[in-house]
Amino acid sequence: MKKLRVGLAQINTTVGDLDGNVAKVIDYVRRARDMGVDVVSFPELTVSGYPPEDLLLRPRFLRDNQQALASLLPHCQGITVIVGCIDLDHDIYNSAAVIHDGRLAGVYHKQLLPNYGVFDEKRYFRSGTGAQVYRIGGVGVGVNVCEDIWHPGDPTRAQAWAGAQVIININGSPYHAGKSASRQQMLGTRASDYGVFVCYTNMVGGQDELVFDGGSMVLGPQGALVARAGVFEEELLICDLDVEEALQRRLRDPRLPADSAGSGVESVLLSDETSSDVKLAIEERLAPLLEPAAEVYAALVCGTRDYVRKTRFQKVLIALSGGIDSSLVAAIAVDALGPENVMGVSMPSRYSSEGSIKDAQELAENLRIELIIIPIEAAHGAFLDVLAKPFGPGEAGVAEENLQSRIRGNLIMSLSNKFGSLVLTTGNKSEMATGYATLYGDMAGGFAVIKDVPKTLVYGLARYRNRQDGKPIIPEAILIKPPSAELKPGQLDQDTLPPYEVLDPVLQAYVEEDKSPDDIAAMGFDKAIVRRIIQMVDRNEYKRRQAPPGVKITPRAFGRDRRLPIANAYHPA
Repeated sequence: MKKLRVGLAQINTTVGDLDGNVAKVIDYVRRARDMGVDVVSFPELTVSGYPPEDLLLRPRFLRDNQQALASLLPHCQGITVIVGCIDLDHDIYNSAAVIHDGRLAGVYHKQLLPNYGVFDEKRYFRSGTGAQVYRIGGVGVGVNVCEDIWHPGDPTRAQAWAGAQVIININGSPYHAGKSASRQQMLGTRASDYGVFVCYTNMVGGQDELVFDGGSMVLGPQGALVARAGVFEEELLICDLDVEEALQRRLRDPRLPADSAGSGVESVLLSDETSSDVKLAIEERLAPLLEPAAEVYAALVCGTRDYVRKTRFQKVLIALSGGIDSSLVAAIAVDALGPENVMGVSMPSRYSSEGSIKDAQELAENLRIELIIIPIEAAHGAFLDVLAKPFGPGEAGVAEENLQSRIRGNLIMSLSNKFGSLVLTTGNKSEMATGYATLYGDMAGGFAVIKDVPKTLVYGLARYRNRQDGKPIIPEAILIKPPSAELKPGQLDQDTLPPYEVLDPVLQAYVEEDKSPDDIAAMGFDKAIVRRIIQMVDRNEYKRRQAPPGVKITPRAFGRDRRLPIANAYHPA
């Protein structure tokens, strides 16, 4: 019975940290070799980090990537290593380098370049045209990159028809809620259609607005899940493949040999024997899936931790209002960075309730973070005096309300400037969508942790976090009181916005699914409310353009995912 031992190195790289990325690859190569792995694979563009964006337009960066890859070769003796890299050959290619026993045995160029959603690879890369099947330990192994396997047909089909029993697909596949299930279904279909093992290696970690969940997996020739790594953590997933199963599958399925031309596929012999007949035993690894709230919460923690660390900050500041949004952000920050690196700032005004101040203090105590209290009454009064003449007589309105938020923004950014801490903003997706936020006020900061989290999900995540400790880390009073900006007496969010139970599904239909006003109304929503919500979304594009980056957790987030003009006269609502 012939077996191939594969290792899927699910690692967290940093864009531009060539030396650090290569050092991590070397460490995982050593670990894989010690475990008797025949071939170990690393994620897409491992050497450069993913996605490198316009760094790819700098010739020096491209040359440095080539040198970094060359420095890796001497550390890959006695094993086959597949690592994502940039290849420069008259043009640049998103590539997979195949290193065998310390030498570069081949380079595969990604053929299918995604150019939708958060991807714009056609801006940088040329599509590859050829493919290879490498004989490793006597087993045919096809190598391709990410999008190449998301579509039926070539190159995966061509590699299978040319004799590949195993397809190793290296990825930089960003997370959004629910993606893991559709990803596994797609991979199972490819494995079953072509009668091969599919080894899917994904990266893990945060990069700006994107977060990568890992979840690397192996699918058998019948399409069944064989092994799966955990999510949002680095891991070396090791699996023994019974390659005879792929052969039997192919012999018994009359569809598989029918097109077996494998045209344009090069065959490359690397080795006919596995690394060792006697290998250390390994335990089967089938990491459990997380419940939906746990998965999203883990994504937010991972994205926040990596953004802070990769931008070289140590500590963060959060404006704690005593409301649900800032409370959730504080909990995420503590789980990501530790309580010693999180400071809360309470900035009560004349309209802040005693309950909200007390709730912020209780939250800080529960999370064991430092809380400083800076009343803004003196500054608020001074600003009103300065603006009294230009504002003129009349009742106070939105400008006076937002003034309080802008004072708070100034104060917390001044603290950031003084102590070098990163400010985490606390606005959610429902607020960002409708413009229920103040430019240079509560939008002021460096990273927007929950900017892609709808308000209704904010409550679900807060309750999930409370269940983890068996006690309410986020005080129950925060969870049950009506949300309010507390910028005027008796103010509630519902004075300005529809109830969140109505608002959020309408936003999902319009923002994420691009449904028309009539289609949304046909779902059972009042036409006037739909029209009002859409108008709020459309007229606040200018605000969102000025918001900090934040973790993407929905299929379509504001920013990289959704790009609409600010000066826009098309308003079907």
